[in-house]
Amino acid sequence: MLSRGFVQAAVVLVALQLSVSAADGDAETGTVIPAESRPCVDCHAFEFMQRALQDLKKTAFNLDARTEMLVLRAEKRALCDCMATSSLR
Repeated sequence: MLSRGFVQAAVVLVALQLSVSAADGDAETGTVIPAESRPCVDCHAFEFMQRALQDLKKTAFNLDARTEMLVLRAEKRALCDCMATSSLR
């Protein structure tokens, strides 16, 4: 007859083989995502870049408007300083 150690080793080998094949089968089916449910990476990146560009345009416009306002204010101040000085002479 078969020895007890041989039977135990055979049972362990069969159990290992079943667990490895079950793990491989689960890993393969778990990682497959249908194309319809996956987001389009290029589309999301394009939308993100569009929003970022719009934000940059708004920021640039605001900075341009503020710069123009500050330049006009400085010119007005310089003109007022010049007028006050020339009227004192």
